[in-house]
Amino acid sequence: MKQSNERKLPDQLLPVRRALWVALTYLLVGFAWIGFSDSLFESWFQDPETLARLQTWKGAFFILVTGLVLFVVILRQLYRDRALLRLQFAQRQALRARERQLTVLMDNLPGMAYRCRYDSQWTMLFVSDGCIDLTGYEPAALVNNRQLSFADLMDHAANERLQREVKAALDRGEPFSVEYSLIRKGGDEIWVWERGRGVVDDDGETVLEGIVLDISDRKALENELAELATRDSLTGLLNRREVSRLLEEELERARRYHRTMALLWIDFDHFKEVNDTCGHAAGDSVLKAVSALLLDSVRTVDSVGRFGGEEFVIVLPEMEVVEARETAERLRRQVASMPHPLGDGNTVPLTISIGVAVYPSHGLTAADLCAAADKAMYRAKEQGRNCVSMAELSEHVHNGA
Repeated sequence: MKQSNERKLPDQLLPVRRALWVALTYLLVGFAWIGFSDSLFESWFQDPETLARLQTWKGAFFILVTGLVLFVVILRQLYRDRALLRLQFAQRQALRARERQLTVLMDNLPGMAYRCRYDSQWTMLFVSDGCIDLTGYEPAALVNNRQLSFADLMDHAANERLQREVKAALDRGEPFSVEYSLIRKGGDEIWVWERGRGVVDDDGETVLEGIVLDISDRKALENELAELATRDSLTGLLNRREVSRLLEEELERARRYHRTMALLWIDFDHFKEVNDTCGHAAGDSVLKAVSALLLDSVRTVDSVGRFGGEEFVIVLPEMEVVEARETAERLRRQVASMPHPLGDGNTVPLTISIGVAVYPSHGLTAADLCAAADKAMYRAKEQGRNCVSMAELSEHVHNGA
């Protein structure tokens, strides 16, 4: 604060100095006239009568001379003042033009520009008009937390993560880029991307400056692409890669907690006849209908996936042999009891064959369980189809027995 006052001191003393300078000039000229005018006139004019007349007019000469001196001094000051005023006016015009340009730029940014304190509430010192489109609030509502703080627009976990990431970037002396969700006025949730940096203001306080953009569309596209990467394009069920990943996860969980886990391997009976007789479009319609039936007939913790063609796999966490067989039988009966649409208004009957393998009785690894369930399914085919077959006990069970 002391430094700020010292910077203003010269500006405050400037008018006093100028007034003193004019007064001193007047006094110097006046004293010089009084001290030297008599001797100067006596040296120039020897005639007493002429000298007497000049002495009479000496006062008028004094006023004339001092008036001229003051005129020159004041005129010089006024010229300097006019030049200074012109410079100040030009600077103000340039500053206003820059402010207008900056305002137009800020208002046309595809997001919200901001300047805020580095505190737990992200106290805003300035926000652009993009705040309205981004958050639904007027800029004045966020500045200095008048109605709410920027931290109020995010949940506690997001705010903590944002604090950590910003601190880490500032400690490294680098700009920060973060993604998080915000709750707009009205309750809608959006995803935003923020890019900013820390700066030190005139008071030595660290503040943050940056921009916040709405990336909800991009985030939705990312989620959609991630979903497509794990889903079968025809049936919407999990694809082979995702089912394999979930199978490994459930198997690891079963090992850790010493639980059981079942795997159903399903294949449609005589499905080639449907494709050959009714066409592949009709076959696709049947696949989608049976997929929906299987998905609706299992628990929410179970995973249903399409391994390829007409082969389907169901992962059943924490399910023992008896319960797994009963579940398989129930699914077989449901599929056999319902006509399945061909997509043209007609329907077709369909049956499935199911092989069942359970950890740890029929295998200790995902590969072993898949092989055991697949073998059991083919055995169901050999037994006449439309039936359930249990996998054979693995070697480790026989050896343990």
